[in-house]
Parts: sequence; C-alpha cells; structure tokens
Amino acid sequence: MANVIIFDHPLIQHKLSILRDKSTGTNQFRALISEIAMLMCYEATRDLPLTDVDVMTPMGICHAKQMKGRKLAFVPILRAGLGMVDGVLNLVPAAKVGHIGLYRDPTTAQPVEYYCKLPADIEEREVIVLDPMLATGGSAVDAITMIKAKGAKVVKFMGIIAAPEGLKTLQEAHPDVDIYCAALDDCLNEHKYIIPGLGDAGDRIFGTK
Repeated sequence: MANVIIFDHPLIQHKLSILRDKSTGTNQFRALISEIAMLMCYEATRDLPLTDVDVMTPMGICHAKQMKGRKLAFVPILRAGLGMVDGVLNLVPAAKVGHIGLYRDPTTAQPVEYYCKLPADIEEREVIVLDPMLATGGSAVDAITMIKAKGAKVVKFMGIIAAPEGLKTLQEAHPDVDIYCAALDDCLNEHKYIIPGLGDAGDRIFGTK
C-alpha cells in the first residue's frame, strides 16, 4: 500500500484554520489555498532523484546537486484544483500542467468527465494530481485512472482536506498512489460534503458561493 501523509506542520495547520473559517473572503481564501499547496508540494517532491553537477561559483568549483531526469506534471481536477496550481508552480516553475474536468452529478454524487488535456509526454513525467477536497474519492479515482491510461507510471495525489471515506476509496482503487493531505476530517454528510470541512472549495475560490 502506498504512503498516506497527513501534514502536521504548524504553518500548514495555521493557514488551514483560517481557510476553514466561513468569514474568510474570496481573495484571502484563494491566497491561502495557493500557499498551502506550495508548502505541501515541498514534501510531496522530497523523493525526486538528484544527480551530481559541478557549478562554478565566484570563488571556484562547487560539487552540487540538481534534479535528475524525471520531470514533473501537475494535473488539477477542475475547477477547484486550479486554486492549487499557482502555489505548486511557484515551487517548480518548469513543470507542465494538464487539466481534467470532472463534475459531481447532483443526483448520484458520481463524477462525470467533461474535459481531459494532458502533456504529450505524460508517460515520461511524475504526475501530481491536485484537488483541495477528497470527499467521496470518485473524482480522484477517475482522474488517476485517466492519467494512467495515457501512460503515466508515477502518480501522486495532493489534496488539502480528506474524508475517511474518500481516502479509503482512493487507496483501494489505486494502492500505488501516494496521498498527501493537510487534514483528515470526520466524515461525509448526507450530501457528500466533508464535515467539518470548509464548504464548497470551488465556490469559495472563485467567489460563486
């Protein structure tokens, strides 16, 4: 079974508490999503391979390290996943970005695909799927299935808040995928929203609540 990392870093937890607050406005909410994503990405990329290089400093040769070979792609699940993109690109600006569009059917709560555009060389890249909320897990499972079908071999999932139900669903469907979250909440309610959660992340990011 792949790793599940629930972050306890003080900076992430502090920002998450403000993110949850219903009085936090759109502009601040959007900034916090980006900042938390950047902090989480630091840990999610810890295992990227390095290679030895010689660098000429103003004082002479330095034996240093640079990332080796493996390239990154970030794939946000539309639309809420878009809120995490700027933060991760601030950390890894050379990464490519794909997009997967899924919406939740209001009757069945199942994900419905409406868009998929991935980098042409996705099979050569380590892929990190972005979605702030891991609720039922259906969207994450379907997105990762689509990405693997395009040839990606190393896929991770990075969310901010997870429900136990969604975490279990994603683990069972994709046991090889490492999962990174800032919090594991109590449960889903009858409408499949995370409790206590933070409401609808997409609405709060884009001001459509």
